[in-house]
Amino acid sequence: MSTIETPDDLPDIQVIDIRSGDRSTPFEHRVVPVSQTTKAIKALGKDRPGVQLTDDAILRIAYSAVEPDLLAGLRPELRRVQTGWLTVINYRAYTLMLSPAIENDRLLDEVHYAADPNTVARQQVLSMPTAHETDAALIYTDAMDALLDSVDRASKKVRDQNKQEVGRRIVERPLTAVPVVFLDPGRHPAADLGLVDGNSRWASCTAHVPAPTGLIGPAKDKERLPLLPSHLMSLPLTDRRNFVREVIKKAYRDIKAATGTSKAARAKRDQAELLNAMTVPVEVVIGYTDDDPDMGMQRFPAAVRSLLMRMNIGVTEFANASKNGITAEETVTALFDAGELGDNAQAVKDVLLGRVDITDPMKTLGLSALRDLRFAFIAQQLTRKEPRLNAITAAKLDKGNLQLSGRSGLVAELGLRAYSTFLGEGITPVRTALKGGCLWKDLVDHEWTVENIDSDQAVDDLLQRVENGDIPAKLLLGVLAMVALVTSGNLLAAGGSAEQIVDHTVMRTGVGTVVKAVLEKEEGPQVLADAVKRIRGGLRPRWWADGRLVEHNDWKGSEFNAHLRLVALHGFDPEGGTSGLSGIAREERALTDFQVSLTVAADRLDDLVKLREDNGTTDQLSWAAIEASVKQLRRMGWTLNRISEEEPLG
Repeated sequence: MSTIETPDDLPDIQVIDIRSGDRSTPFEHRVVPVSQTTKAIKALGKDRPGVQLTDDAILRIAYSAVEPDLLAGLRPELRRVQTGWLTVINYRAYTLMLSPAIENDRLLDEVHYAADPNTVARQQVLSMPTAHETDAALIYTDAMDALLDSVDRASKKVRDQNKQEVGRRIVERPLTAVPVVFLDPGRHPAADLGLVDGNSRWASCTAHVPAPTGLIGPAKDKERLPLLPSHLMSLPLTDRRNFVREVIKKAYRDIKAATGTSKAARAKRDQAELLNAMTVPVEVVIGYTDDDPDMGMQRFPAAVRSLLMRMNIGVTEFANASKNGITAEETVTALFDAGELGDNAQAVKDVLLGRVDITDPMKTLGLSALRDLRFAFIAQQLTRKEPRLNAITAAKLDKGNLQLSGRSGLVAELGLRAYSTFLGEGITPVRTALKGGCLWKDLVDHEWTVENIDSDQAVDDLLQRVENGDIPAKLLLGVLAMVALVTSGNLLAAGGSAEQIVDHTVMRTGVGTVVKAVLEKEEGPQVLADAVKRIRGGLRPRWWADGRLVEHNDWKGSEFNAHLRLVALHGFDPEGGTSGLSGIAREERALTDFQVSLTVAADRLDDLVKLREDNGTTDQLSWAAIEASVKQLRRMGWTLNRISEEEPLG
């Protein structure tokens, strides 16, 4: 099972004794008869306080236990979540009796949201699970084929990108699982035990287990396909347990038959590696108590979903986006549960989450299903001033008070769900620009609404109101223009050559602040309104020159970006232009770039500390690992002190 090749001079891998009781006799893995699960099944019945399990979940927990007799004496424990208490039990389970997490939000480079009209059915993100009426179980409404396809792809990805070394030692860090129910199982079992934490460990444990021959047909050239989650999830419960028994028996047969020193014999003896990965410690959710008794089990999915934040997401490039997306969903769900989404709450929730076709929900809200209108609606909903809404959002962001930066992250992740397929690989710079600040203070300070600005005439009418001093109209125009410009690549983070492009200093702040500044210029609203119309029509935005709008089809997005940032800082007729930056301006630019890089580095350090806390890591980092960084920080501090004034006293 190890992902590291074993040199010939290392000793044979030994099967590790995992028994909790008497160890006086030689140890051998053995799947106990079903008759020995009776006590466990009875102990997990609903007459036990805190236990809320379906009959199928009770059987799966009992059948998955390596030592089912121990379940009868287990004392359930409580785990605090934001909405209440989860009841859990801990035991050692057979790895193959568990299945990976049934979700695909982390596959942002492969799976997209129904809010994007470019998304085809096979690419769509799965629906969010709903709650069982009375028991601790997640209910999935998607067709089983879609669920299995998603779980298989996620498992392959984490197996390749986040390999865990298991086999020479047993897995010691618990995985977290929850009972799940499928409403559209087709020919497959209608329930399972699904993980919410531990996908990478599960995938590494099962990497060398062959698929059941009965499910894949005759093998070619004696080759066996690797095991996938779908192979296990297709088996009836008893057959799945029998498969575990056969895998263990075959491993022991190989070990006992292996004699001599050949590589083939060694490989058979190293089946001990597989046996050591056949069991894992697991914490299974068996009940839930909401802080609000009237909510019953309604918030159980949100409580379980919060555990995903502990996961080590394997897709490095999108890890932060995945986490932010989960936080955004938790926030919307909490607002919905608290009744903070106003009239037509279900339509508002559907539009915000973007997991279903938004055409009808947008129509319910009086809006056409345009991407930029949906983005504006999200921004409007998450900048409302209601105290309860702000308190819930701040709590989900784990902040004492709600800042624009926090709102920007939520708005960006939800808004981009309508652009993931449309933008493709180009979504990364767009995400960076929006998360860097797609909102500005006026959006919070003033009440504004989203109107159905779905035609050129509607944009022109909106512009007329802006020019007449209508503040809500100005805010709506600004958001629509910002979305159009950013998603078309004409307003992104300030590039390093922006000043050289325009021969002047430019505003190097977030895109929201840039748009706000342009709105305040006399010609700004006209340029922005024209950009909305042209970008919707697939045309390049025009620029203001000589008292009119003119086309610059030779401009790249970076050039429009630089000119927009120039106007934001100096207006449409800047004075003091130079043929290049002065020495002082270059110094100011260098200081700004340095300070921005420090902020990024500090955020990365906070991420490392948080990850260690989540993983329960207490070991100190070795000096060899951090020596270069510490010395670099010391040198930077010394250099900065050398060119700076002394810190004022008091």
